[in-house]
Amino acid sequence: MLRDGPIPRAIHGMIEYAAGVLFIAAPFLFGYDDGYAVGISIAVGVLILVMAAATVGPTGLIHSIPVTVHAAVDYALAVFLIASPFIFRFNDEGAPTAFFIVLGVVHLLVTIGTKFKEPTSTT
Repeated sequence: MLRDGPIPRAIHGMIEYAAGVLFIAAPFLFGYDDGYAVGISIAVGVLILVMAAATVGPTGLIHSIPVTVHAAVDYALAVFLIASPFIFRFNDEGAPTAFFIVLGVVHLLVTIGTKFKEPTSTT
């Protein structure tokens, strides 16, 4: 499940902190009208921040969530983001629909491209 991509885990973590803040701010920056879009965006932002802070790794603060669990949640979250406008029926509102789909695809690509494996020592 864990891939060995070109993006270091530290960069992945920094991207997630930025994405979490962006999801929380997006309804206010882009003027979402739909209540579901607002609520889901804020909830996703908080989830991303908590996951980034609680995962074992260079940018984690608490180190309680294993990297394998974090990666699985990342994949599930990417699918959820892409599907959300259609599941919660705010796909008629352009700004949140585009935001969720684009960030879902970006989140998926960043997760696929992250080097989750720890370097093994040969001593």
